Amino acid sequence: MREVRRKFVLYAMLAVFILLLLILSIINVTNFTMAAADADAITAMLAENKGRFSEKKNEAPDFAQETPQMPGSAGGTAPGDFSTLPFSPNGFGPMGPDSPETGFSLRYFTVRFGKDGDAKLTVYQIAAVSEEEALAWAQSLKSESKKNDVTGWTHGTYRYRCYTRGDSVFVTVIDEGRELTPSYRILIISLIGMVFGLLISFLFLTYISKRLFKPLEDADRKQRQFILEAEKEFKIPLTVIRADTELIERENGPSDYTSSIHRQVSRMADLNRNLGNLALFNESAPSENCSLSTVFETAASEAASALETAGIRLTAEWTEGITINANPEALKRIADELLDNIGKFAVSDALIRSEKHEGRIILTVSNDCTLPDGSCDNVFDRFIRLANAEDRPGAGLGLSFVKDAVRQIGGRVSAKVEDGRFILQLFL
Repeated sequence: MREVRRKFVLYAMLAVFILLLLILSIINVTNFTMAAADADAITAMLAENKGRFSEKKNEAPDFAQETPQMPGSAGGTAPGDFSTLPFSPNGFGPMGPDSPETGFSLRYFTVRFGKDGDAKLTVYQIAAVSEEEALAWAQSLKSESKKNDVTGWTHGTYRYRCYTRGDSVFVTVIDEGRELTPSYRILIISLIGMVFGLLISFLFLTYISKRLFKPLEDADRKQRQFILEAEKEFKIPLTVIRADTELIERENGPSDYTSSIHRQVSRMADLNRNLGNLALFNESAPSENCSLSTVFETAASEAASALETAGIRLTAEWTEGITINANPEALKRIADELLDNIGKFAVSDALIRSEKHEGRIILTVSNDCTLPDGSCDNVFDRFIRLANAEDRPGAGLGLSFVKDAVRQIGGRVSAKVEDGRFILQLFL
């Protein structure tokens, strides 16, 4: 259940991140697009007059001749309505690109290239770029421009336009650094706000998930406890049935009926043990450092008799000194399930190998089989049985427990059939 809660928080955080990223991207892209449009409007006005503002544009407005009246007086303008003001041609507003103040505050230069390619600095109203740099810069932009009228960004915050008027080519570059400052501030504020928003969302989701999943965790804990108690209770009648059947066989000899009882009792015992395995792995179970080779060697010695009876040769290849922090009982059950799987489905030989690779422990369990080659990770799903298990006892829960137990200790599992061998790999 803790894993489910983590996934809930993870997916919710992913949704919040995508939503914030989408909203802030739209805001910032629109903001920079509008800034570029304003800069293009200014360079277009300059291009109309061969790279300079007209004298009319540079003249200060005469407020004495035409002063807007206050709201409420005859012929007055409404508050916020700049369309009739003398410095608002075309309804741009006092701070728009068409404001007469633009000519006084704009930092720019224009270079004219004649027929013979000679360059002349016709307008120079900028301090951040020297005249020599301006000429070289314009020459570079002219060489890169393949079309008649080209605009773009250069050197970060400079907007340029390359255009032809008559027999000459003009390159106008304006400094938009001051105009872009608010846009960059909005971008930085957006990123900071996004980080704080994600942090607050994470804290809120973590808190709310505990309250949301608490009833489910309680129900899951009660379910596990019930299964464990049921496993203990089922052991008693199964033991009695097995003992009574053996007594009947001693008195009257084996028969088809007693053989059938033994098979069904074994099947019920396996099912009961697998259900106990699924309920055993409690998330709060204590963990300790366990020697992987010791755990599997102990389990192999206990299963040696059954493997020998089945004619299966087991080979172990251990890398010494490998330890893992896990619940000892759960790790022992993992070993028992893997060896039980070998005993049921191996044809003649099996191999268990442990190794360390790039800081991870890899445990490989393989045996020969009659299955076709290919991936078969669905064997870890509950109640899934492969083709070679149809006539064998079991309910398809053993490897499901292995998967859950391995994931609980931060690992993963995989299964495949390759060259006639069924290969299980545990990455711990």
